[in-house]
Amino acid sequence: AAAVAPLGAMAWDELAATVAACRQCRLCEARKQAVLGVGDRNADWLFVGEGPGAEEDQRGEPFVGQAGKLLDGMLAAIELKRGVDVYIANVLKCRPPGNRNPEPLEVAQCSPFLARQVELIQPRLILAMGRFACQTLLDTDASIASLRGRLHRYQGVPLIVTYHPAYLLRSLPDKAKAWEDLCFARGTMAGLLAQAAAA
Repeated sequence: AAAVAPLGAMAWDELAATVAACRQCRLCEARKQAVLGVGDRNADWLFVGEGPGAEEDQRGEPFVGQAGKLLDGMLAAIELKRGVDVYIANVLKCRPPGNRNPEPLEVAQCSPFLARQVELIQPRLILAMGRFACQTLLDTDASIASLRGRLHRYQGVPLIVTYHPAYLLRSLPDKAKAWEDLCFARGTMAGLLAQAAAA
């Protein structure tokens, strides 16, 4: 058999095949398929959630169903569209049974795949959506409320924290806060693009 490249040297096709065949934790036992991500692999915008749900596991695409429709609406609100200068991924590539919270070992085994995706995409800005995405990418146990409204960094890439669309479906009052986060992200991206143009 051909030797498998180290994760840090993998191109997209090899990374996708490695994720699809991954058996590093027990989440592989119940999955229908691993969900790598979807969108523009040269995107300026990277949106990161927690992990696949039942419909994502079935279809092999992140953020489908009601939460996906809300995310698409959030994208449209800042004049973005799924797949056009946007890549969408999750920290976990396999669905936790019953949509339970990820376990630390599962996050530790899976998050290097996302790290490699960030290296390949080289986004200008990351939006981390939901507690587990934010806490994993920022290596913190701080709350979303305490992390919002500030610019953070992941692997040197500017990162903004916001709520997960599935949470917003259950907590309508926080939709206004998510809109603030999106406006902050849009303004941040405008600044990053202006800096790049001036360089």
